Amino acid sequence: MHDARATSADRARAYLDALVSRSRVPGIQYLVLDSSGVRFAYDGGWADLAQRTRMDSSTTMMAYSMSKTITAAAVLALVQDGRVVLDSPIATYLDALPYDRAITVRQLLAHTSGLPNPIPLRWVHPAARHPDFVEAPALDAIVREHPRLSSTPGAKYAYSNIGYWLLGPIVERASGKPFTTYVRDRIFTPLAIPASALGYSIPDGAPHATGYLAKYSLTNLVKGWLIDRELIGEYAGPWLAIRSHYVNGAAFGGLVGTARGFGMFLQDQLGPHSRILNDATRELFFTQQYTTAGKAIAMTLGWHIGETGGRRFYYKEGGGGGFHSMMRLYREDHLASVVMTNATGCDVRQLLDRVDALFY
Repeated sequence: MHDARATSADRARAYLDALVSRSRVPGIQYLVLDSSGVRFAYDGGWADLAQRTRMDSSTTMMAYSMSKTITAAAVLALVQDGRVVLDSPIATYLDALPYDRAITVRQLLAHTSGLPNPIPLRWVHPAARHPDFVEAPALDAIVREHPRLSSTPGAKYAYSNIGYWLLGPIVERASGKPFTTYVRDRIFTPLAIPASALGYSIPDGAPHATGYLAKYSLTNLVKGWLIDRELIGEYAGPWLAIRSHYVNGAAFGGLVGTARGFGMFLQDQLGPHSRILNDATRELFFTQQYTTAGKAIAMTLGWHIGETGGRRFYYKEGGGGGFHSMMRLYREDHLASVVMTNATGCDVRQLLDRVDALFY
């Protein structure tokens, strides 16, 4: 067994090294673990190409939509504590909205609410303006700009960043705390995840990666329509830098962290018992959801459901201006993985399909 693991680690390292050396991605953090600990970790390439700063395990990156699964865990903790009811209408927790007031919390979590999903790449602001940024008016503006549902609530799966953004104020109303404070107190602190590894702020004094677009990519070609020009930096070889920024909505995409920070969350979900959710609530976290007509969707209350090589896994992907990531949890194999990269176009699905298979 020891020799097999060593061979797997060598093959994984060679594959990841090749991605960096062939300029497929500036930098990578990859982690595979089981309930007892880390089985393999890789930190390679560059956190910043112009400064020649190496990517290491403490380098933070933007997680974008991987944040949604943490938001879902926070909502389910409130369900467990009796402060949120899954099938209650969102009108119970939110003031006037232009949407159907019968939309439920469950539908927000499962992306069956019918809420619209406009392209969110401009829903960010430069890091320099973050101290003065107020989230509520930003959310109100987006809701006013996009007041029409894209489908009947409960009728089908339809991904919505607005839906998960609304979960933030629901958490605040139910908990009596700011969203980021509640997540820290209820999720990160019990798991002993330090703010330098996972949080909603770029840590002071800690290395934070620069995000990049590939020079020869469609995203770079149309960047002027997709990304605020204020965030577009300089070229470093085949890569265009994206300047440091924050996502406007913490609940749908605001986490900043490391593969090891997410790994600590994943490990808790693999263990015999979770420290943040009781057994029944954790099973609910992984329970497949259905439309109102009874049709199964490839979604739980916070996880997407996928398959590779006949193996079922639960996952969440995150991508945006300069970064791309994915975490997976293979419950039947008692294994989890996470990859974080500082390149929008990195094919993280293919990467995990290839590298995770070495450790089953």
